[in-house]
Amino acid sequence: MKKIRKILIANRGEIAVRVVRACRDLGITAVAVFSDADKTAYHVRMSDEAYHIGPAPSSESYLVFDKIIGVAKRCGADAVHPGYGFLAENGAFAKRCEEEGIIFIGPKSGTIALLGDKLQARAAALEAGLPVVPGGEFAAGDLKDALDKAEAIGYPVLIKAAAGGGGKGMRIVESPEQFEESLGRASSEALSAFGDGRVYIEKFLERPRHVEMQILCDHHGNGIYLGERECSIQRRHQKLIEESPSPMVTPELREKMGRAAVDIARQTGYAGAGTVEFMADDRDNSFYFLEVNTRLQVEHPVTELVTGVDLVKEQVAIAEGQKLRLKQSDISITGHAIECRICAEDPEQNFMPSTGTLKNYRSPAGPGVRVDSGVVIFSEVPIYYDPLIAKLIVWGKDRAEAIQRTRRALEEYRVSGLKTTIGFHRTVMDNDSFIKGRLSTRFLQEEYPDGRFASADDTIRLQAALAVALDKFARERKILIGRTAAVPALSSWVSFYRRDGLKNFGGSR
Repeated sequence: MKKIRKILIANRGEIAVRVVRACRDLGITAVAVFSDADKTAYHVRMSDEAYHIGPAPSSESYLVFDKIIGVAKRCGADAVHPGYGFLAENGAFAKRCEEEGIIFIGPKSGTIALLGDKLQARAAALEAGLPVVPGGEFAAGDLKDALDKAEAIGYPVLIKAAAGGGGKGMRIVESPEQFEESLGRASSEALSAFGDGRVYIEKFLERPRHVEMQILCDHHGNGIYLGERECSIQRRHQKLIEESPSPMVTPELREKMGRAAVDIARQTGYAGAGTVEFMADDRDNSFYFLEVNTRLQVEHPVTELVTGVDLVKEQVAIAEGQKLRLKQSDISITGHAIECRICAEDPEQNFMPSTGTLKNYRSPAGPGVRVDSGVVIFSEVPIYYDPLIAKLIVWGKDRAEAIQRTRRALEEYRVSGLKTTIGFHRTVMDNDSFIKGRLSTRFLQEEYPDGRFASADDTIRLQAALAVALDKFARERKILIGRTAAVPALSSWVSFYRRDGLKNFGGSR
């Protein structure tokens, strides 16, 4: 067992800040790396040491093995924490760390390679006795063979990249007429994104829920599950809102899914924190294995809030060679947690990325509210990286309280200088289907078929107009504006207006 004293964080943004904080709690030195675009970034300022690794494009900085390994050796880091994205699920990078005598905080390289290949992961799931989505046929050879396989599975089918994830190299095919073009596009996109153009075909489940199970496994054969997360609200296969526990999962189903998740982990020799993802049908409580994410998930905080377990600390302990400090009987789910991904995107323009300088940034606080942020006021949001700037995570004693508290927290957010998804999240929190827990991966298409989420923004504009009128009325009559305003939120809007003027109202969604 090797004690870790210094960790290089091979990432940026809010996940790098999250790992820095865990290092501080553990008394471990945190080392940041940064590109030209991130010289003044928050994760750089938060760390104990920071090293420049190249130009802004990630292909010339955060993804270059030699630069990351070079900094690790130069600063004397015992370990590398990859966060998520970038090199987090890169088996070749994990192997390079192993060869250099640097601890990779995650599974062994062979496990990452096995589970990163969707076809091999599917075979491992079958061997472990997990239910899988019908299909799994490799779309190789001539077009007729691939068409025959699709016909045998039954339309609609899903063409998926054998390597990678995040919705890249994925196409839904409704009929044979669409198949050839979709196959070519999926394969080309997979090759561009992952360097591997292999794709396979499986049955497309039309209204499934996306439910995932958090696991922790050590190097001594011990494994536990920490409950599930509902991740059904997505766009282009990218998650937007997550919660734990899932509104559909009963204690009996949780145990069944949890045991299945631990079974495939043991089947593949998994060690570390990981997530086993399932597609689930709430009509009969059936579920099907989807994939294993061999890293910390973006949505891991909702699990932390309902279980009280610091997953990054547990990752470090496992990487040091310690046995799991928790047993399955130690894990219980208390209350309900919701995470909203705050992205620099414009929901009214099909979630187009928005870049610029945060001229105003005030995150919410108060009971049950946690914000994992990679930005502060005057931070630059560059074009080169993922648009996620922060995560709002809220806990309540039950789902109803968590939703109401999330509404309150979203109302407190103040952002200007670029567009964000805050208004979108406000809209969803008021959606009747969401409130009742009627979810599926088609939630956005069914609830907002025109792709517009204007209701929350209309409310903001109305509040802005009312705030201006109320401010004028109060000044003329020398009335003190306090929390007794007819609309409770208006007093804070008046304060915001008096400080920053009208120009910032439009950017605060």
